[in-house]
Amino acid sequence: MTTNHTPQTRMVKRKRKRKLRKRVYFIFIPLIFLVAALSYAGYLYFKADTVFSNSYVEDGKEKSDLREASVNPSDDNVSVLIMGVDASDIRANANNSRTDTLMVATLNQKDKSVKLVSIPRDTLTYIPEVGYEDKINHAHAYGGPEATIDTVENLLEIPIDYYVKVNFEAFIDVVDAVNGITVDVPYEFYEQDSKDNAGAIHLLPGEQELNGEEALALARTRKLDNDIERGKRQQDIIKAIVKKSVSVKSILKIDDIIEAVGSNMTTNMTFKEMKSFISYGTSGSNLDIEALTLEGYDYQPGKTYYWKLDDASLAETKQILQDHLDLNTSTVINMTGSTEGQE
Repeated sequence: MTTNHTPQTRMVKRKRKRKLRKRVYFIFIPLIFLVAALSYAGYLYFKADTVFSNSYVEDGKEKSDLREASVNPSDDNVSVLIMGVDASDIRANANNSRTDTLMVATLNQKDKSVKLVSIPRDTLTYIPEVGYEDKINHAHAYGGPEATIDTVENLLEIPIDYYVKVNFEAFIDVVDAVNGITVDVPYEFYEQDSKDNAGAIHLLPGEQELNGEEALALARTRKLDNDIERGKRQQDIIKAIVKKSVSVKSILKIDDIIEAVGSNMTTNMTFKEMKSFISYGTSGSNLDIEALTLEGYDYQPGKTYYWKLDDASLAETKQILQDHLDLNTSTVINMTGSTEGQE
């Protein structure tokens, strides 16, 4: 028995085939993107786990000495001390370097907000490791991260729950990984590069895009102002890096960002604890970071220059940080007074 296919019948069949193809495309193409996205996400997770786990250093402490109980960043307000060290093979100072940057970040879990205070490197303060007053950036040279943590806790009277120590090489690698950052350069200046070549970086004033070496130069320089303004610039640079890192344009750069940070970092945070901070960047609004400054004045009782903190400003900053961490006498152990010492 033969079947006659009229032109109209063949046309109907072709239309049905085209509709079927369209349905397949509508299902198959999104499926490809979904599989690719999940594969990339899985790869990034594995990469982050490997890289950041290698950055972890066991410090033998379950909690800050100022805490009565250990904290969980998934549930509790916590603090992180950020130490930027300018160590390099050229200077051969990896084990006794001073901190070039000191920042304390307090994170409020309920508000998903961050307070970021810069501590000027020349700040005169009591260093428990040696038992006398000195520049705060010397603490790391005296006793590494632990001595620096003790010094900052004594100064600000808040527990330091975690620390992140980053070599300034990370500045270069991270900024380059996101294809540069946009910041406002306050004035024209010349600065050395990461290889200590004097005057290798030349920047003009104004808002502009900087590469890694240029961003590092801006973070370092203080030739035409002071440590306070330098701290503000560093805060602006960190904000610019965070903003660029979480932008849609940087999604495919996350791999490079992870590698850049992880290879230049040591921390007492486990990868699981790090993951708890993701919620601060995915809370449905722009990350709320408030920058704070420790006001003071130039102080030079002898040959050595210091930054002497203003007592009223220090007390106000302490209170802001304590309130942001929601501390009270039942959750934090009171500090004992410090003693006077050498220059």
